[in-house]
Amino acid sequence: MLPAFFFVLIFLKLATMSVALGKLEAIIGHKFKNLKLLERAVTHRSWAYENLPGEPDENVREAENESMEFIGDSVIGLVIAEQLFIRNPKLSEGDLTLMKHNLVSGSALATLSEAIGIGEFLRLGGSEVKSGRRKQSLLTNAFEAVVGAVFLDSGYVAARVVVTRLMEERLQSVTPEASVDFKSRLQTELQAQKQKTASYQLLKTDGPPHSRIFFVEVTWENGKARGQGNSIKAAEMMAAAEALKMIEQNEKPTAKRAKQK
Repeated sequence: MLPAFFFVLIFLKLATMSVALGKLEAIIGHKFKNLKLLERAVTHRSWAYENLPGEPDENVREAENESMEFIGDSVIGLVIAEQLFIRNPKLSEGDLTLMKHNLVSGSALATLSEAIGIGEFLRLGGSEVKSGRRKQSLLTNAFEAVVGAVFLDSGYVAARVVVTRLMEERLQSVTPEASVDFKSRLQTELQAQKQKTASYQLLKTDGPPHSRIFFVEVTWENGKARGQGNSIKAAEMMAAAEALKMIEQNEKPTAKRAKQK
């Protein structure tokens, strides 16, 4: 029979987690019907592998937040696209796309996640606990997972309320002109990875002279991406933004991993 203090420790741990999740609910402005969803959203794979030794991989995946990141990423993208369209009905697709990439980039979401303190609620294993709360990738993933949890708990409207509320300041200030120079960002990223400079190629133009659409492809050592816009510069910016998104996705760990020992 297990000693009584063992059950006391479990109770205290659960109580502490419940209090922490309650604080996070207040921060994001959503009261969960199923608090387990939020608990999973803040659980990193390092914690799951460390605390579920011997469990099958599928059981570990059900405890950590990677699948919820996948959902949250799509929900955030839709909310921001919807809000930008509603607030800027006269802007072109190219301008809206540049603004959207600016708002939902990994660095932008990490900055927001850090500002509202999501990192402090993360459940991390030993390999991540010292520095993981400040890692850009973990902060980005955590924000996406939390939004995914809200969506699974109460649907799109609830998720839209949370995302819009947390990103309202940036939604009000973002403009095509003030958006990040994605070409410079791409070059900086490639330099950090010791890769050669990206090259841009105009593929074709379409439409009448007064409403020309330009199609551009950017190529780098490990891939290529395309963009379009009402000027060559805008098309290059879109292509660079797509390239950055691809690079960020490729840097995310794959779902299949060996269990930590």
